Amino acid sequence: MSAHDHAPHDHAGAQDQGHGHDHGPGGHSHGVAADADRRWLGISLGLIVGFMAVEVVVGVVAQSLALISDAAHMLTDAVSIVLALIAMRLAARPARGGFTYGLKRAEILSAQANGLTLLLLAVWLAYEAVRRLLDPPAVEGGLVLVTALVGIVVNIVAAWCISKANRTSLAVEGAYQHILNDLFAFIGTAVAGLIVLTTGFRQADSIASLVVVVLMVKAGYGLVRESGRILLEAAPAHVDPDAVGDRLVGQPPVTEVHDLHIWTITSGQAALSAHVLVAPEGDCHAVRRDLEAVLAKEYGITHTTLQVDHAQDSLLTVGRGPGEDAGDPHCADAHGPVHRQGPHTH
Repeated sequence: MSAHDHAPHDHAGAQDQGHGHDHGPGGHSHGVAADADRRWLGISLGLIVGFMAVEVVVGVVAQSLALISDAAHMLTDAVSIVLALIAMRLAARPARGGFTYGLKRAEILSAQANGLTLLLLAVWLAYEAVRRLLDPPAVEGGLVLVTALVGIVVNIVAAWCISKANRTSLAVEGAYQHILNDLFAFIGTAVAGLIVLTTGFRQADSIASLVVVVLMVKAGYGLVRESGRILLEAAPAHVDPDAVGDRLVGQPPVTEVHDLHIWTITSGQAALSAHVLVAPEGDCHAVRRDLEAVLAKEYGITHTTLQVDHAQDSLLTVGRGPGEDAGDPHCADAHGPVHRQGPHTH
């Protein structure tokens, strides 16, 4: 028995409407409310690009690597916002042709590219900071201090703008974290400028640069790790597939759950598929509805595909030759652990 019965529908009409659709209890929307988000991201982008250009000029004049590294960090902020804007537009396109999920993974690719860029840039800035730490040039502390203070204000406004957008998107959240880290970096640069101005300790500028490097590595690693999990089809970090399987098989009259797969389509959209066997007297359709309700309520998973069948001797031998062990009731090549009632291994 199939998990879902679909009535005939018009593909063109559904695409033209451009709306999301619900799946089972507590359904979800695939659409992206991008208009408001694009406006806030656009304002942030304008602020960052404008100040970044000024900061590069001042950094060169003041011979401050801290300001130049801050500007480089702001460049990655700008790139992350541009990628987020592109990804939002692509993700809003309806699924068609060979792209059965649409282009929702575009934001994950943008987050991955953004994280890798951060890490590569951090390597270069770390090298320059160490070189200047050993042989510090003359730094105009006053220019560094004033520019950093202005940068703090610009980043506060930019971070506030992005906070108004939909931060469930990994690309948008990545841009927000970038700007937040940049704000902390500007605070460090302002402190370095004050130290250089009042004490003449020129190494403070390079030390502030190394602080920026640490923040860039932290943000870059986080983006690469999270986007990598999604691209590798890993289960969401907060969901334990073994626990989910045990929970489903504990729902009467389910006797077994196997071929259980949990993955993330894009930020905030987890999906699940599984083959479920029920006792011969069980109602497959009722069981499917009950399991969908459990997944939606307890795990927030509403995009589900459940193949529900009665546990019969004929089914238990599918894919097996005469005399072969029928331990896997679905196919010859098992996909993950088999969950049964009572104690069992994972």
